[in-house]
Amino acid sequence: MSFNFDVKPSIVPILDKAFRPASLQNRAFIQAVEKSGNLAPLAIALERGDGLVTTYKTVVFAEGSENFDANLFYTERLVKTLLWVVGGWKVIVGGPKGIGEYIKNIYAPGGLREFDAKFMSRVYEKSFTVEIVEYDQVPESKEGAKPVGRHLKGCRIGFDAGGSDRKVSAVIDGEAVYSEEVIWHPKVTGDPDYHYNEILTAMKTAASHMPRVDAIGVSSAGIYINNRVMVASLFIKVPEDLFDKKIKDIFLNIQKDMGGVPLEVANDGDVTALAGAMDLNDSKVLGIAMGTSEAAGYVDANGNITGWLNELAFAPVDFNIKAMVDEWSGDFGCGVKYFSQDAVIKLAPAAGIELDEKLTPAEKLKIVQNLHTQGDQRAEKIFETIGIYLGYALGHYADFYDIKHILILGRVTSGEGGNIILSKAREVLEADFPELAKQINLHLPDESNRRVGQSIAAASLPEIK
Repeated sequence: MSFNFDVKPSIVPILDKAFRPASLQNRAFIQAVEKSGNLAPLAIALERGDGLVTTYKTVVFAEGSENFDANLFYTERLVKTLLWVVGGWKVIVGGPKGIGEYIKNIYAPGGLREFDAKFMSRVYEKSFTVEIVEYDQVPESKEGAKPVGRHLKGCRIGFDAGGSDRKVSAVIDGEAVYSEEVIWHPKVTGDPDYHYNEILTAMKTAASHMPRVDAIGVSSAGIYINNRVMVASLFIKVPEDLFDKKIKDIFLNIQKDMGGVPLEVANDGDVTALAGAMDLNDSKVLGIAMGTSEAAGYVDANGNITGWLNELAFAPVDFNIKAMVDEWSGDFGCGVKYFSQDAVIKLAPAAGIELDEKLTPAEKLKIVQNLHTQGDQRAEKIFETIGIYLGYALGHYADFYDIKHILILGRVTSGEGGNIILSKAREVLEADFPELAKQINLHLPDESNRRVGQSIAAASLPEIK
């Protein structure tokens, strides 16, 4: 499988000259299709929970075209991206039959994308399906974006479940009257009672600083549907049988222990985007956190959370088929290796920086950041390269999201490195995406303000009826 319409970026990452941005490659493909005059419409619909559907329409080379095989790479990358941006247990492909058959085969058991199919089955608790139909039989989008958050009245608890510390705030009428951060070890603990007791303790501590509790909002990494835990790295060591028995409904059970007050759980990326939207007093906000992985969240034009997965860590941004492979999904060119501490570690050898393999990823990142603080030009090249990656990725993300504001967060953006990443991303947008450069505002929020904002945004999630 390879891409036939190779386009080099006009700003080449100094440490990754083989980088082939998805944004440019897709544009080159579409231009070639339209120029050929031998095209066919293609529609891909993804169905997720509650019968919600997101439909994406594009064009490909028609059956019988000499370039028909080029459709396969383009469509495979597109379906993969849509699955991790939107989510879904069913993919409906309408267009040339050969494309539908190809997608069906690679998502079948033993196929190239079996991992993705199994993951989506677990999230939506349904068997993953690829359905092939005529173009005009593909359903139109039926979205379920809902207003979440911005409810500030009353006595509220905002809980933020991080991988290394848990944060909780007592919030009265939008003001945090008490906040604490407590170190905990959820990712290495297999006993679900540990998680339950730690979370409940945090809730009760916050409650003790208010006259009553009217509502609880939770921000946590992972995928949550109807306040149930579907997939979350916090509980990675919990055995599957105990996960289903004690973790899936952990927040619903905590809600009962806290008196049955309104409770709302949201992905931490979405809460970050919501906090940014509240701070900016605006909408169309995409938040991207570069830390252990790439986390993302989105607030749409109406100020709503969409219910999409926004798991951009596993959406491809580089079409170089020799790009680094993500160990978890087994796929190449995915965002996790471009916008996280993994990206810094990946680029270090190319920059001439040797890192001790015995160190943790977080420690390796710190070494590179310390070198940068000392004026080491090799470290600067790493952050410049990530910034170029980001500029081209934003051109790609804009094909799926309506974006006005980008918030860049996370430990990779700490210090001067964050400013360099933003500067290079702007440079790329101005060079290759001038219309987007006029439309998109890039922000690097202050870390301490963001932490308070995150807890208040989390507390604002539930509506008190």
